[in-house]
Amino acid sequence: MKNTWLVEKRNEKELSHQEIADLVGIDRSYYTKIENGLRPSVKVAKSIANHLDFDWTLFFNDFCAKNAQKELTKEVS
Repeated sequence: MKNTWLVEKRNEKELSHQEIADLVGIDRSYYTKIENGLRPSVKVAKSIANHLDFDWTLFFNDFCAKNAQKELTKEVS
């Protein structure tokens, strides 16, 4: 399942896949896979969350991630 909430967070910061990958220290292709639903390592999750300002546990808690996505949708509406 695609992490649309993650795409929105990255877009809010006006960062490209390459830019966030460089900040985190990972390959762009790995970051793209994470946006497409791959769960990152804890270290990578923490780094991405730090740069995009969200709770890193969203990657590992399906219920929490779904709630975050709903909250983002409400904010956009």
